[in-house]
Amino acid sequence: MSKLPLPDLGAYLREQRENAQLSLRQLAEMAGVSNPYLSQIERGLKRPSAEILQQIAKGLQVSAESLYIRAGILDERVGDDPVTAPDVLTAIAADPVLTDRQRGVLVEIYLSFVGTAAATPDVTQKEK
Repeated sequence: MSKLPLPDLGAYLREQRENAQLSLRQLAEMAGVSNPYLSQIERGLKRPSAEILQQIAKGLQVSAESLYIRAGILDERVGDDPVTAPDVLTAIAADPVLTDRQRGVLVEIYLSFVGTAAATPDVTQKEK
């Protein structure tokens, strides 16, 4: 199996998990993914969807946007633009009325509008 260009994401996730003193199994349970799948993400063998990254970020108590940037789903934006993608994603993540599923769906829809749907192929495949 060839590695995807995500070693930075995997290494970052492992570092954050270890800093949070969580085992792979504990974080996998928190994120709602299997232990082997999370291990493959950490090793750069699997590319997680935005929804999975959001669940992992919640378990690690880190910014979902930082994971999106490291995964190549979002470009890091710099400048005076008052409304940036991280602001929108932060608002979605912080809304207490939304369920986790609703947050994930909104993130996927938003990312499809800003032209990054190609980075989350498993979501678009389900829709077809």
